Amino acid sequence: MQHFNPEKALVAIRREFGEHGGVAPSIERSSTFTVMHPGTMPEIFAGTLGHEQDGCYLYSRHFNPTVHLLACDLAAMDGMEFGICTASGISAIACAILQICKAGDHIVASNTVYGGTHALFQDMLPSMGVTTTFVDPTDTAGFEAAIRDNTKAIYVEALGNPTLKVADIPSLADIAHRHGAKLVVDNTFTPAMITPSQMGADVVVYSMTKYINGASDVVAGAILGTREFIFELMDLHTGRVMLLGPTMDPRTAFDIHQRLPHLPLRMREHSRRALAMAERLHELKAPVTYPGLPSHPQHELYASMVNEGYGYGGMLTLDCGTREKAEEVMEMLQNREDFGYIAVSLGYFDTLISCSGSSTSSEIPEEEQRDMGLSPGLLRIAIGYTGDLEDRIAQIESVCRDTGLIG
Repeated sequence: MQHFNPEKALVAIRREFGEHGGVAPSIERSSTFTVMHPGTMPEIFAGTLGHEQDGCYLYSRHFNPTVHLLACDLAAMDGMEFGICTASGISAIACAILQICKAGDHIVASNTVYGGTHALFQDMLPSMGVTTTFVDPTDTAGFEAAIRDNTKAIYVEALGNPTLKVADIPSLADIAHRHGAKLVVDNTFTPAMITPSQMGADVVVYSMTKYINGASDVVAGAILGTREFIFELMDLHTGRVMLLGPTMDPRTAFDIHQRLPHLPLRMREHSRRALAMAERLHELKAPVTYPGLPSHPQHELYASMVNEGYGYGGMLTLDCGTREKAEEVMEMLQNREDFGYIAVSLGYFDTLISCSGSSTSSEIPEEEQRDMGLSPGLLRIAIGYTGDLEDRIAQIESVCRDTGLIG
């Protein structure tokens, strides 16, 4: 499989300077924009003039120059035609799906997804007439078997949250397209590392709150796709982003844009440290799962999809068996060893640790958690890059020994 180079893609786009020649772009905080002649405004509303072709902006819920710049650069880094930024990751997922699916339509989705996504598909969308069949992401044939005449989308996470199961993106793209559906991929766990567009994905969504921003100080999302699809999302009459209004603040867009160039560097270091930690824990026979380990059931598939030089990501899991044991391990990692923090989310420069079944996956019923392979004691550990790596390995090894996870 031919891999993509996101750093080259980002460097190749036109650099945007500040209005006074600053090396950083300016922040355009205006909520509304003036026109030079009254006849221009009806043309903008009618769609015959636009910000891209004519430099005409309308209102920042529609397009904003600062937010648009971030979307364009992110799309370039992901090998996509165009993009739109939103106020959160879940708003990006909801708007993308609602643009593709109408009442009476059907989705085939991975059963290993973020709890909020699962709640959206299982509990909320049926009230709008959209139903979902959930399939194990490792069962590629199961996706095709679940497709119906009214299936409009296949939805997966490139790397499943929190079980770290891997979706076969090229095969799922082929299945979706043969049945006239779109493949939507949540790439939140693997930005820069995996480029779904190069494997046939039609739409890519992100929670930019996580790795793309990298500092756990903003909430943000993004939808990437064809130019046509993004303009559908922003249509004044039927666009889900335009009419539901999950608008990104331009100051947030500026902050994320300034961190985008070093995303590839950060992902490499997250990956380097996670691999070293996972290898040591595996050597000690700890209950660790990490896609970079040959013991991972889909290691070879994952290795075939990651872009060269980016490693296998910063996420690993430890299965402590029970919630009580998981909480004991978290308590020691945070309060005895200062290894990381007990907190949801990921992509921060410090390590974040959570027990998924009772936190980010708690919207999923316990029976379905078991079906998707989520143990009540599964710890999701988002490895950061602070501190000495050898010291960090010694800390987690010490806690695993003291809690009986290793002999």
